[in-house]
Amino acid sequence: MEEEDKDMPKRPWDTCREIPVIDDEQTPWKMLKLLKFISLIVVAIFVFGLALCSKTSFLLLITFANEGTKILPDEQRPVALLCIGCTLITSSVLLLLKSFWKLCYKSSKFPRKSTAALILFMEFLASAGAAILTIVAMPHFDIVTNITILNGVGIFSVLLQVVAQCYAKERNRFLVPSITAFVFILLGYILFAALYIIKDPTNTKMAIWVGLAVGGSFLLSLNWWENYFRLICESSDSIFLKNVCRDMKHCGNTLHILSSLLRIGVTAGVLGAYVPLDQMDWEIVTNIPRRETRIIAITVGVQLISSALCHWFSVIACKMHAMRRCFILPLYLASLAVMALFVIPVIVSYQEYRIRLNGTASVNFTGYCNTVVDGRNVSLAGNVFPDLVLDVTHTLCFLDMSRLFDIGMLTGMAVSWWLGLLLGTLHLWYLNLYRIQRTQDLFIRRLYEGALIEQSLLFNTRFDIQTGLRLRKARKFETLMVYLCSTMWHETPEEMMNIIISIFRLDKYRSKNHPKVNDFVFEGHIYFDDAFEDVEGSQERHLNQYAETLVEIIKDVYGVFMSLDEKLFRKKHQIPDQKIIRTPYGGRLIITMPEGNSLIVHLKDKNIIRHKKRWSQVMYLYYLLGWKLMSKYYVRWNHGEDEKALKAEIQKEKHNTYILVSDGDTDFQPASVMLLIDRLRMYPKVGAACGRIHPTGSGPAVWFQKFEYAISHWLQKTAEHVFGCVLCSPGCFSLFRAEALMDDNVMKTYSSPSVQASHYVQYDQGEDRWLCTLLLKQGWRVEYNAASDAYTNAPMDFKELYNQRRRWGPSTLANIADLLGSSTSVSMKNSSMSKAYMFYQLFTLISVIMSPATICLLIASNLRFILDINGSGALVLAVIPPAIYLGLCFKLKADTQITVAAVMSVIYAFLMLVVIMSIIGAMVQDQTILTPSSIFIVSMAIIYIITAAMHPQEFSLLFYSLMYIISIPSAYLLLIIYSMVNMNNVSWGTRETKAATEAPVTPQTTSQKAKNAFQRFLSWAKCCKGSSKSYKAGQASRSKISEPAEAAVPEPEPEPEPQNTIVEDAMFSEPEQVQRFDDSAHNWVTNLQNMSRDMELEEVYLDEDEEHFWTELQEKYLKPLPYDEKRLKKTANELKDLRNKITFVFFFANLLWLVAAFTLQTFESNLSIQIPIVDHNLEFTGRNIVIDPIALLFILGFALSVVIQFLAMLYHRIITLVHYVAFLDTEPKELKMKIEPKYKPGKKDDSASNADSSYSSEFSSEFDESEDELYTTGSDGGTSV
Repeated sequence: MEEEDKDMPKRPWDTCREIPVIDDEQTPWKMLKLLKFISLIVVAIFVFGLALCSKTSFLLLITFANEGTKILPDEQRPVALLCIGCTLITSSVLLLLKSFWKLCYKSSKFPRKSTAALILFMEFLASAGAAILTIVAMPHFDIVTNITILNGVGIFSVLLQVVAQCYAKERNRFLVPSITAFVFILLGYILFAALYIIKDPTNTKMAIWVGLAVGGSFLLSLNWWENYFRLICESSDSIFLKNVCRDMKHCGNTLHILSSLLRIGVTAGVLGAYVPLDQMDWEIVTNIPRRETRIIAITVGVQLISSALCHWFSVIACKMHAMRRCFILPLYLASLAVMALFVIPVIVSYQEYRIRLNGTASVNFTGYCNTVVDGRNVSLAGNVFPDLVLDVTHTLCFLDMSRLFDIGMLTGMAVSWWLGLLLGTLHLWYLNLYRIQRTQDLFIRRLYEGALIEQSLLFNTRFDIQTGLRLRKARKFETLMVYLCSTMWHETPEEMMNIIISIFRLDKYRSKNHPKVNDFVFEGHIYFDDAFEDVEGSQERHLNQYAETLVEIIKDVYGVFMSLDEKLFRKKHQIPDQKIIRTPYGGRLIITMPEGNSLIVHLKDKNIIRHKKRWSQVMYLYYLLGWKLMSKYYVRWNHGEDEKALKAEIQKEKHNTYILVSDGDTDFQPASVMLLIDRLRMYPKVGAACGRIHPTGSGPAVWFQKFEYAISHWLQKTAEHVFGCVLCSPGCFSLFRAEALMDDNVMKTYSSPSVQASHYVQYDQGEDRWLCTLLLKQGWRVEYNAASDAYTNAPMDFKELYNQRRRWGPSTLANIADLLGSSTSVSMKNSSMSKAYMFYQLFTLISVIMSPATICLLIASNLRFILDINGSGALVLAVIPPAIYLGLCFKLKADTQITVAAVMSVIYAFLMLVVIMSIIGAMVQDQTILTPSSIFIVSMAIIYIITAAMHPQEFSLLFYSLMYIISIPSAYLLLIIYSMVNMNNVSWGTRETKAATEAPVTPQTTSQKAKNAFQRFLSWAKCCKGSSKSYKAGQASRSKISEPAEAAVPEPEPEPEPQNTIVEDAMFSEPEQVQRFDDSAHNWVTNLQNMSRDMELEEVYLDEDEEHFWTELQEKYLKPLPYDEKRLKKTANELKDLRNKITFVFFFANLLWLVAAFTLQTFESNLSIQIPIVDHNLEFTGRNIVIDPIALLFILGFALSVVIQFLAMLYHRIITLVHYVAFLDTEPKELKMKIEPKYKPGKKDDSASNADSSYSSEFSSEFDESEDELYTTGSDGGTSV
């Protein structure tokens, strides 16, 4: 009866519910799917079209080198041969330049002499074969043979495929296709030799050309030997072969330099030797007529550019996981299209000739060649296409296209080679690929062959032994462990709701109870700072209102994610019982989410453990990576397990363990997490990756931040990602690799307390940036993924925004200066941090430092434009207000400083608005935009508009640009002054709340006292039911908790102080006396259990070993420092001294800039640069713009940096699109929230629901495949991740 009552709704009259937003309402899925469809079509067309252009232009060069062609006379053949040689060596030159660039910034190892000798010998054979085939032999054959013989260059490749598969001693389903391909290719060579030798057995020269063609093709087919040698080494026991493979992997850069130089030398040697041997003269190269020069230049240019772009788009197609649709099929069709492109015009021209002569004479192909093809005169003007067709026809004149024998042999040869190519690359249709597969894992060789672009791309693609066992292994990933760690403090209920819903989304996305994908498992952790408060009359501290609100939100969100149906009258089930634990740092809630994953809420008592965000991060780093990851291996080692095996296992787990950090108000989708995981999974040197952070909220301050964040991510972060490394992976949403965090000088250094004044600025004011600085110094790469979206609440009022940036600004400058100060060691350790990139960061740092003076100059130019006064006077007027504000900041309280800044910001905003309108009016009045200010404004507007258009889902943010522009003086002048002067204020500044006024104590009545005494007795009786061991552990834990509380007590809430020297109390706490008495009814556990009746909390006790760990951790790293007034004052004085020194240098540098500008303004007639003004017809107006050299230099530098960032943005958008398309094509469909009735009449309903909050929504999983089916190869030629 009691169980039935428990299942019934408690309040049947309360049926109206408030359901939070669960679905992804931010991502435009329909637009992204359309973008994916368009992208795949565009890439496929580009691969096909570029391959067609590359092969066509190369065959035209071969045709120009044929004897008897008219467009390029025989004496000019060396020019065509030289161009053919250029096409052969271009890829080697590009690889050589890239290898030299890497040699400058990366450590390159030298291989063994035996390895170098073997590789150089194979490269010599392959490059010699390519040169002999294309330069010496092919110019003597017909166009059909030249098209198809390139399909036969894989004869040794398919033979090595057979050898590799037989050497593996495993049954392979592609063994028969490889053997068949070898037979077809060999048959093609037999038909080729028979056709040309039987045609004229007495022609010894033709026999030599045929032999050279066959030999060159065989040698060229050795070009891709590494693809199969790798597999042979894996199955071999030979030490020599394994050493060769090891050197090829670790010494690739050095080997590429040597092999590129060798290939260039061999090609040049063959070309230089053949021209004199064939009685040709090199001097003709310098005396080519203009018409022939133009034809040759266009042909070579098209060939070189299309080959490089075809290779690049092919890589894009494979990374997009569209290998079948956009890579293999277009390349197959390109070979056929080239044949059609050359043969069809020849046939049409021949048929037109026959039609014109019909009835007048017998027409055959030989007569057509003698009279039309060879007997024509080339026109020096007009269309070149007819001459190209006739020159192509000339190559076929050796054969009689009227005879069925010749046509049959030619067709058989072409079909045999094409089928050989098809079967030799059949394995590519079943190749297993991951999302954004690394290029080095896609293609074995870094270079392509421009002469045979389709064949080189197909045969260069990775070859794998396709056995059943290997396929099953390829489908399985090493399961990752992802810890989601969120830090909380005084978030609002709406902000807490965001992160809790995001965690429960991830629980549904990767279910533990019903796993569909086993790529990663996750565990959620929330570290709640300052969760306890003193309650009068209680024996211990209780949870404060923020912690209680979090528990309520978890309970409500749990109900949303439980399976519900639409039926009104049905039994309801309680949320499953959860666990609550007392811990040495406060308490812990263990929530088992609906899909089986755990969410652990760590409730921190700042009296007994150091609080604030950085120390919460230290807390979970040592708990998750130290205790949970490492401790178990030491236990196993103590039990006698092999140390070497354990070390390898530890390294593997560290590499595959990730920590997803977030703030307590972050809202994200599971797809965003997956996109970050992809970056770390595919690139082992990536230590951290961050996503696109979107500020949320309303009001002018948020409008400013929306566009500011957009510009920062669109341009600055993309430039950092492309040219070097991202310097800051924000703590509101980033993924870190455990191996990187546990590296030397990272986690240990990050746990260091602030001792010096500079530590407070660099370490505590921007902890996420400092952590990334430590990672970069150790050689780890930090990346940015623009497709991984996360949303976080932004400061909505002026004061909170200024206080936030007061922390961020000095910390940013300190960390960048730290990296620049050790640029040499950083560049040596970190291959992504080149000296050029460090110079770019130096320019950025100088720009930030000089921004106050720059804004003053901007305001001066505006005043000069509006008031029509001289430059020096305008500059004085512009400098006076910020100078007064600078002086006030040293005297006024922080809040008053912000108030003054707010007033000045409004005035500056009106000034900027007037200036914008004035400049626009001047452009209209003068009918020109060709003035420096107009060009600058228009160009910046164009760049920002194009950048926004490249982010279509964020294009609406462009409307906030006006707010950003008029706020520039406030953001880059007043805010910087406020930040620098208040650098010694190291309090957090945001989410600060004053201590609540204690409520008056109401005397208790006799009945209330009796009731409380009875409750204490019942609670005592309940506690006695536990085991004696658990009880003792709990008592020991509580006794340990109480010890440090006597020396360290809660941090007093910060209040505005009259002076701007504020040392945060995170490290110090004042002692207080807490009354203690045995009153078990008034403890936080019982209170929380009574509060959450709808989610029963069962009290359990901490494991003794873990309790010992927490005690030691607190003692070593997290114990609150005792209150030391003397040290507090000393630190405050040190911070003030540091502030004074830095601000002096900072503003003195700005003063120097302003003095230099003032001097130039004063003597502008002699020192200025005058630029004439032209109208829209580019005619001079007779007026000049006067600009000083410093301003012009700054404008040019700023414009250059923006252009560099813009180009980086374009490249980054492409790789982001590739990643996102691959994600949409491989990841199972998004889980969508929708209502589905599960209750059926006449059947028992076992679904669970919240007893008190019947939220009518449900996740409907669209995983229809089984685990094996999920990893089968899709229609795009790859295996889903």
